[in-house]
Amino acid sequence: MLRPLQAIFQPGDFPDLLVGLSSPDDAAVYRLNDETALIFSTDFFTPIVDDPYTYGAIAAANAMSDVYAMGGQVLMALSIAAFPAKLPGRVIGEILRGAGEKVVEAGGVIAGGHTIDDDEPKFGLAVVGVVHPNRVATKGGARPGDQLLVTKPLGVGIITTAAKGNAADPAHLEAAIQSMMQLNRQAAQLAARVAVHAMTDITGYALLGHGYEMASLSGVRLRFYFDRLPFLPGAMEYAELSLFPGGSCRNQDTYARYVSFGSLEEEMQLLLFTPETSGGLLIALPPGEADRLESLYREAGQAVWRVGEAVEGEGIEVL
Repeated sequence: MLRPLQAIFQPGDFPDLLVGLSSPDDAAVYRLNDETALIFSTDFFTPIVDDPYTYGAIAAANAMSDVYAMGGQVLMALSIAAFPAKLPGRVIGEILRGAGEKVVEAGGVIAGGHTIDDDEPKFGLAVVGVVHPNRVATKGGARPGDQLLVTKPLGVGIITTAAKGNAADPAHLEAAIQSMMQLNRQAAQLAARVAVHAMTDITGYALLGHGYEMASLSGVRLRFYFDRLPFLPGAMEYAELSLFPGGSCRNQDTYARYVSFGSLEEEMQLLLFTPETSGGLLIALPPGEADRLESLYREAGQAVWRVGEAVEGEGIEVL
């Protein structure tokens, strides 16, 4: 589908476009000068929770995550909204308030937006961030020997799906909500202080889908250890009950050919293909830098897990 655009916008014609269609990543990056590059991304989705304020906050955190995944910080955003005409104004106001307060937390500003009528609510942001041109983090840069760090637990996708069927423990849902509302801002700021080789955020394509993107673009094989992976309370329980969203099977159909598993049971395999919303960062960096970053995270109270390493080869293995 992107081939017509790739034919129109040849990389050689835009030397200041550092990341674009020719190298798919979490956001586009355009160099303004030797000191500043703009990061631009957009994301929006249908309600993932019932509370309008929380929905707006999660949608904003999720949209801004792409800026953090590129190693930048948020500058400004525009709202992208599609709401039913019959939706009460107070509900729309709460969605916008949730997003606005989350953007303030990020140090940015919502400067406008666009809204259309739609039978199904949809909300998100178009986000602009800034980064030094020499500090752009991309998916393609991991090297054999790199350590793999993850900054948030997995499982929000299956927990919110269970909640839609009234099968989730309220405490499990609340933990998932808090995880989704947490910005990746601090994690990205501290990662910028060490020599990161590759970075992405874990969202709709799940750990294994986004991990494969990193492996493919870097020309390495990623090795994950299942017993080191962090999961939110309830996630594995709901996996054993097969309460998976449809996106799990779609991701599995797309990426399973690139993944080899040990003796991991089928439900846990599918859990690793389950989409995440506003997930954490997946970071590849040398062992010494991984030690430094873990120390910085501990000092700042930022969660982190060392979950594997990059090795020679291609694709992904889960042991």
